[in-house]
Amino acid sequence: MSTAALLDNSHYEQACDQAIAMCDGNLRSTIKALIMANEYLEAELEELQAAISAGCIPDTSHSKMRSKSSAA
Repeated sequence: MSTAALLDNSHYEQACDQAIAMCDGNLRSTIKALIMANEYLEAELEELQAAISAGCIPDTSHSKMRSKSSAA
């Protein structure tokens, strides 16, 4: 295994340890929290994709959407 792969793996190990610690060592709660976070991010992605399809672009300065016509 390359050094880069080992560093990448240690990042995930640390993230796992942190997530478990945030749930007081309860693995079921940790998994539940991660599933909920993933569902939230999937919903955000779907909302962003729908907005882009509708002709809006992300307004990175305010984290809101604006139409392409107002971007010019």
